Amino acid sequence: MLLSAIDIGSNAVRLFFSNVFEKDGQVIVEKASLMRVPIRLGEDVFVKNKISENKIQNLIKTMLAFKLLIEVNNPVAYRAYATSAMREARNSKDVIDRIAKASRIKIEIIDGVQEAQIVGAVQNLDMVKDFKYSLFVDVGGGSTELSLMSEKRIVASASFKIGTVRMLNERVKKSEWGDMKDWLLQYKNDFKDILCVGAGGNINKIAKLYGRVPEKTLPFNNLEYAISHLKKFTLKERIEVMGLRPDRADVIIPASEIFYFIMKTIDAKLLLVPKIGLSDGIVSLLYAEIKNKKK
Repeated sequence: MLLSAIDIGSNAVRLFFSNVFEKDGQVIVEKASLMRVPIRLGEDVFVKNKISENKIQNLIKTMLAFKLLIEVNNPVAYRAYATSAMREARNSKDVIDRIAKASRIKIEIIDGVQEAQIVGAVQNLDMVKDFKYSLFVDVGGGSTELSLMSEKRIVASASFKIGTVRMLNERVKKSEWGDMKDWLLQYKNDFKDILCVGAGGNINKIAKLYGRVPEKTLPFNNLEYAISHLKKFTLKERIEVMGLRPDRADVIIPASEIFYFIMKTIDAKLLLVPKIGLSDGIVSLLYAEIKNKKK
């Protein structure tokens, strides 16, 4: 069935259409189309604690466009979630009310743990079966969500205010890195049994440029090289020489550094990068809800 998700993040806003079905007992999320608009709400929120009128207007226009695309594509269901920037903005309720009035799209703000659990809901990953645990790492513009899974069960989830846009604006507290390290070290005795799984647009791009593409993996040594290689280029060169989008070229290094920190902490030699994100998790949950209602 065709399902849709709206992900209002700190860096970009996404509209995702996906065909979701079951095959051999596994729920398969097959991307139909994706539209991404780099509004970058976090630029306002992480510095001024509110969303500016200019970005509100851009967000309203984007939601109006998304609503029309939803009406044309006619998915069975859709859901709109907002994450780090929206949950921290002091005018978020006003913004959500204005969007609902203009576009009739109801936006729900989810907390960091919910975000981690939704990403962890994506289960059709073959390599995960070879490990006792899998650690889903979703790096966004405002936060990093971690979800430790055992088979299909969530063992623990956590969210930390460490994100790419937040790092660019120097708004990450040193204590936050310490808190994330402490959370990871709880599972030190199990590190050898944990597969690290990366989610989000930045790690997808890093893996495409520096990873083992057919295997959808990124070795730790390759990530280490990626950081040093990317830093050799200016922002302008990353756009004009490497061909990165402007809204990707500046956040890709902070993203790689977050993944590096996590992999080094848990001594992970390999990162699985299956090209999943919050949107995949949203449609997976929608599918499960619809299926349960039919029972």
